[in-house]
Amino acid sequence: MAGLYIHIPFCKSRCIYCGFYSTTLLELRQRYVDALCKEMSIRGTDCLFETIYLGGGTPSQLTTEQLSQLFDAIYIYNKVGRDAEITIEVNPDDITVEYAAALSQLGINRVSMGAQTFDDERLRFLHRRHTASQVPLAVKRLREAGIHHISIDLMYGFPGESVEDWEHDIDTALALNVEHLSAYCLMIEEGTPLHRMGIEPTDEEMERTMYELLIDKLTAAGYEHYEISNFAKPGFRSRHNSNYWREVPYIGIGAAAHSYALTCRSWNIADIHQYIDAIERGEIPCEREILDEDTRYNDRITVALRTKEGLDLNMLSEKYRKYCLHEAQRFINDGLLRINDNHLSLTRKGLFVSDYVMSSLIYA
Repeated sequence: MAGLYIHIPFCKSRCIYCGFYSTTLLELRQRYVDALCKEMSIRGTDCLFETIYLGGGTPSQLTTEQLSQLFDAIYIYNKVGRDAEITIEVNPDDITVEYAAALSQLGINRVSMGAQTFDDERLRFLHRRHTASQVPLAVKRLREAGIHHISIDLMYGFPGESVEDWEHDIDTALALNVEHLSAYCLMIEEGTPLHRMGIEPTDEEMERTMYELLIDKLTAAGYEHYEISNFAKPGFRSRHNSNYWREVPYIGIGAAAHSYALTCRSWNIADIHQYIDAIERGEIPCEREILDEDTRYNDRITVALRTKEGLDLNMLSEKYRKYCLHEAQRFINDGLLRINDNHLSLTRKGLFVSDYVMSSLIYA
């Protein structure tokens, strides 16, 4: 089993915080979809995909005809499991009644929606093009179309945002009764418009307070905190993302898409013009890296420790298991890590310093 990721880089407008590869060149959509289909034909994989994920960018900027063409190619050139999880990322304002129905008819059974906040002023600050009122309307339309696994993204740590503001966003999200929720602190990444604006990040104490509130309210509402930034109702974890954290191989299609095959990883060029031109010549414009044992151990640390289950120590060779336990001992003593059933995982206290803990276990 494996996962298929398809990168759709198109956005109608760019958000000021986004560091993902994207473009506003909507006139290239058809050529790009043609190139995606051709890349799949060139790869001709024999993998059986149990998850398919259309990410971006904004995949819902593709027309229903373009999505139909893409899914035809997916099923022609790949094997797809009968109960595959098929996800598309969308913007709330793209979800008309007709578009929701088309998604369902294509076999899409999971939708990830970028809500970010339910405050229109903060949405304008982010340069989001939807309004807060469009989120519940989009959820309603997706439900009526028969899609019953909906995830929404939230963001906290805005300039001037209070704990009460954040609590209102959480409560509004909970009222939608969605199956999955992801939440991230506003990050100021170098090279983004937000970074160029000189905005200062929220202070660590406020970030911690907001994260604590998030955990408390969502777990009290019956959501499982199964990964640092992700919460799900029982049975509704993201299978695709969970496979990333479990080191299941995946293939990435499209500009800037990454692939992973246990002992190597590769990535397509992050330039839509160069990507399309190369694919039209029958070439896949990618670079490749062979992973040595140290790199594979380090990768395992940084993905497995993000999850509720943590790192399965039985998966490590004696060399790395001994090293990991030696480096982890001080964090176990400090109550930041724990061992249960031969799994090493972060405690709730450790979640707030997860980057530091994981970097300290890296094999250098």
